[in-house]
Amino acid sequence: MHARLLEVGRLWLSRIEQVDDMNTVPIVFAFDNNLVFPACVCLSSLMMSAKETTFYDIFILYPSSDEFERKDIDKVQEFYPNCRIQYIAVDDTFAEAFEIRGITTPAYYRLLIPELIPQYDKILYSDVDVIFRSDLYDIYSSTDMQGCLLAGVNSLSHLVPAYAKYYTERLKRNPRSIVYSGNLIFNGKQMREEHTTEKLIEHRGQKYMFQDMDILNVVCEGRIKFLPPCFCLSTFIAEQAIYGREKLTEIWTDQEIATALSSGIVHYNGQKPWQGWCINFDIWWEYYRKSPFFDEKFYFDFFYNKLNEHDQLPLWKRVKILLRYFVIGRQQSR
Repeated sequence: MHARLLEVGRLWLSRIEQVDDMNTVPIVFAFDNNLVFPACVCLSSLMMSAKETTFYDIFILYPSSDEFERKDIDKVQEFYPNCRIQYIAVDDTFAEAFEIRGITTPAYYRLLIPELIPQYDKILYSDVDVIFRSDLYDIYSSTDMQGCLLAGVNSLSHLVPAYAKYYTERLKRNPRSIVYSGNLIFNGKQMREEHTTEKLIEHRGQKYMFQDMDILNVVCEGRIKFLPPCFCLSTFIAEQAIYGREKLTEIWTDQEIATALSSGIVHYNGQKPWQGWCINFDIWWEYYRKSPFFDEKFYFDFFYNKLNEHDQLPLWKRVKILLRYFVIGRQQSR
């Protein structure tokens, strides 16, 4: 036991010395025990894609009511030397917050980031249903937050009639200017000076369609910096890149779209690849296979069961699935 403690102590000392010579990127995740497994794969992809000169200072927000399962997550910092993981238990501030579509209170924790982590003036946030395919230091360091509270990727809400109507009529907001909250950069310094967190918390009881995302867009309206789609290649953006590319080029250049498809952060907002078929599911499984958490039995059982399900489908559905994954996948890899 003492030997193990000494080993851990030496490890932390070496990392503290190491950070001085590296580019530090602070990043926050928020989840409960239900998402520990995909979180481990997400964190592994972050580290696999890190440059040797980048050090990730990782913060994990979790419910204080949970007996949080840290064992597997801690393996990330044991396996990858250029990171540090710190845990922050969040109180019941959002215990009575509105929940919809199975998205629970940890989704609201991102609203507290500027106050919970005051040591950074600028800090990244990411959901965990994500795969990182490139280093984040460049976009973190080059994003000028002057005058802005948030930075993120356009959600393309104006392309979905129901969402466009919701933002226009219910929230009285321009649906073309809605930021997606799955991947964000917070201007923590400015938000603390303006007491923005208090304003965000005031909306916790509102029955918004997209919960934390709507709160951020309402409170930070007019002070959001929009980033290229490589910072958050959502499932919807990936689909539009194939079926509605001309609409995307009204917002981004062809090169920005190409970069997002080839090396952008893949965000699975919808069906999850560890649960079933979805756009870019093969990317998630590729990183899972390379991670320290790969389990051959889970891998075999998933594909064996899914193939059995596939065999029970009508022929037209099988053809549709094959076209969706193989045709779209090949087009995205070009």
